[in-house]
Amino acid sequence: MASPKLHVLFCLCCCLTLAQPFSWQDPSSFVSSTSSALGRSSIPRGNGSYSVGCADLMFDYANESIFLRLYYPSQGPDHLDTIWIPNKEYFWGIAKFLETPRILGNILNFLYGSIMVPANWNSPLKTGEKYPLIIFSHGLGAFRTIYSAIGLDLASHGFIVAAVEHRDGSASATYYFEDQLAAEKKTKSWLYLKTVKRDEAERVRKEQVQQRAKDCSQALSVILDLDLGKPMKNILGMEFDVEQLKGSVDRKRVAIMGHSFGGATVIQALSGEQRFRCGVALDAWMFPVRDEVYASISQPLFFINSASFQSLGDITKMKKYWQPDGRKMITIKGSVHQNFADFTFVTSDVIGHKLTLKGDIDSTVAIGLSNKASLAFLQKHLGLHKDFDQWDPLVEGENENLIPGSSFDVVTQSPALQNSSGLHRQK
Repeated sequence: MASPKLHVLFCLCCCLTLAQPFSWQDPSSFVSSTSSALGRSSIPRGNGSYSVGCADLMFDYANESIFLRLYYPSQGPDHLDTIWIPNKEYFWGIAKFLETPRILGNILNFLYGSIMVPANWNSPLKTGEKYPLIIFSHGLGAFRTIYSAIGLDLASHGFIVAAVEHRDGSASATYYFEDQLAAEKKTKSWLYLKTVKRDEAERVRKEQVQQRAKDCSQALSVILDLDLGKPMKNILGMEFDVEQLKGSVDRKRVAIMGHSFGGATVIQALSGEQRFRCGVALDAWMFPVRDEVYASISQPLFFINSASFQSLGDITKMKKYWQPDGRKMITIKGSVHQNFADFTFVTSDVIGHKLTLKGDIDSTVAIGLSNKASLAFLQKHLGLHKDFDQWDPLVEGENENLIPGSSFDVVTQSPALQNSSGLHRQK
């Protein structure tokens, strides 16, 4: 008998084809109809004044190599031709994460594989400025490309954002090249999500979060080496010239950001890497965070939570990091855990709510609040001279769609809300 998740995904695919009629002989007609029909559900452009470029970077070989998607201020005319999810294997990984057959991954690849995000692929970096740097860590079962709404917006406000693809078994899929010959022949070696037994979950997740923090530190070192002009080859063979990063990073203004397991990675990374001056944890999954870590963090830390993912125990752990000035927490009313990832924008309202990819709050409003609050926090703690302080009230939760602190600070949650734990908690 098919699992409930399989039925849900089958309904998703059926509903998408009904809602977005297209020719089965011509997949491009689906992309065209999707772009026009989804309207507000498409991945939003950045709201800042900079045009945004996007490039994939991989350095070194084997599964220890560093793999990044880079968002950055770009020059030249907009052509907005960045593929959102570039390989079918990522959809196979999503199917594995959801514990469904690979055929569902093929269907999802057919439906979503040609979707573009509003960024200029491999366009030249806008030189002549030094940009603050953000290292971004994805959630469990995710990968480097599916937080583009965050990366795009931050880059449009003058940041370089390096979204890491983790090789610890927590990405739904990732790949590497065994050696130079494999890279030249484009022979990818794929890694898929590591299955973790329930009785091993605590040990494995705590090991993974430490590896993820190491990944972020190594990614930071790579970008800073490029800033110094160290010769490095992007083995993906992309058109983006990494030498243009020389002298373009504001080395004193570096932060880390992440969602869910990536939020836990933010905490872990701050404890061991003083080059990160502050961190933003988006709906952090607190399960992998060791109790002793909080005492070793001195940097400012900002928790931005959804309304339905965190338990009282999670909030209690977060409040160990609380300080009146440098440590903040807000909650976005009516939001869900997946409001921070791109899937909230590319699904219809009906399916989005059915799969809890959307909350009661409009997805664009939710990500806008999160991004603006993040920018205000980053300006204060990185010492930026921008106008992001206009959003300082959001950091304090001063908005009709925000709660200062957590939902538990203002109301006792219903049993239904307390049980809304999401895939990450089950894993």
